[in-house]
Amino acid sequence: MSQDKDGYAALNRKDQEAQKPVEPGGAAGAVAPKKYAGPAAIFRKLLFDSPLNVLLLAVPFGIAAPKLHWSDQANFSLNFLAILPMAKILGSITEELADSVGETLGGLLNASFGNAVEMLLSAFALRKGLVTVVQGSLLGSVLSNLLLVLGMCFFFGGLKFHKQKYNADGARVQSNLLLLSVLAMVIPSLVGLVTDEEGVSLAMSRGAAIILAVLYGLYLIFQLGTHKDYFETQAEEGVESEEEPIHPGVASMMLAVVTFTVAICSEGLVDSVEGITQNMGISEHFIGVILLPIVGNAAEHLTAVDVALKNKMDLSLGVALGSSSQIALLVVPFSVCAGWAIGVPMDLNFRPLGTGILLVTVLIVGSVTSDGESNWLEGAMLIAAYVMVGLTFWTM
Repeated sequence: MSQDKDGYAALNRKDQEAQKPVEPGGAAGAVAPKKYAGPAAIFRKLLFDSPLNVLLLAVPFGIAAPKLHWSDQANFSLNFLAILPMAKILGSITEELADSVGETLGGLLNASFGNAVEMLLSAFALRKGLVTVVQGSLLGSVLSNLLLVLGMCFFFGGLKFHKQKYNADGARVQSNLLLLSVLAMVIPSLVGLVTDEEGVSLAMSRGAAIILAVLYGLYLIFQLGTHKDYFETQAEEGVESEEEPIHPGVASMMLAVVTFTVAICSEGLVDSVEGITQNMGISEHFIGVILLPIVGNAAEHLTAVDVALKNKMDLSLGVALGSSSQIALLVVPFSVCAGWAIGVPMDLNFRPLGTGILLVTVLIVGSVTSDGESNWLEGAMLIAAYVMVGLTFWTM
């Protein structure tokens, strides 16, 4: 009996030791370290993943077109064709990051790289004194992300899936932050209506910009630290992919390089759009608020829709809704502070029309995303709202 007890205890100890994690390189049966894809595998995965990638041949020609002073039509066509495959590659890299670091951080990194380019372009435009152009571009970027991009994600994802789910808590947090940023824009606009005293609206805008920037820092702590669960859904059980993943560090570097290349092509695309539309007599308001944000952020838009078609809605919202939150809470305050630093009066007075449209847009998106579910009809409603906004600026 004693021997039986001793034998049972020994077996129990063996079971416990078998359950303990074993360091790589240890005894036989040790868990092997995670293997990542090598350069050849990465090359095959990204460049031969889609027939669309043959259009990468247009990238050098698109970059060279503005420097060689080719026509606006050639500049537009080449850069547009160049952006399409790079948008696909951006989507693939974003998915790789999301698989490694989570959909929340993956979407945040994708939005951050894209908005870093937006911040640089805003700073360059402010140095030329183009305050109205910067305001229109920032307003248009938020509107296009909230209505057009999110609407397309819901619509095309809804056509493929009967109902798609995402974490409603995170969507509500982002909607509330956007609503607060609208308040920071409403106050200077109202002050401009009730007083003629110079400098009041500008001083208020600079104070509000600092507050929004601090709030964005707190939001990052909330999103990535204390309340991660608000922005993630429970992973569905399924068969894991047999492909070796790309190392997160390598994926981040590739994301930065591709984003930088997209920024160069987008700048050429935007410059050509201005030339083409001026010959056609299109309204400057429509160009600044509608056309340029769509064209300039085309790669980011396609990425969000691509992951929605794969039913990764938290990642899709991280790119679309997360990008809007980042623009409102980080890029807009940065633009105000950059103008302050170089002596340009960049403020948060987006005029009553722009502020009013943004307010109603945030309320609509907050209502649509509050239940944590999406379908194609909700997408159609958001797209319809964007078309109405476009018609408004078209007629101005």
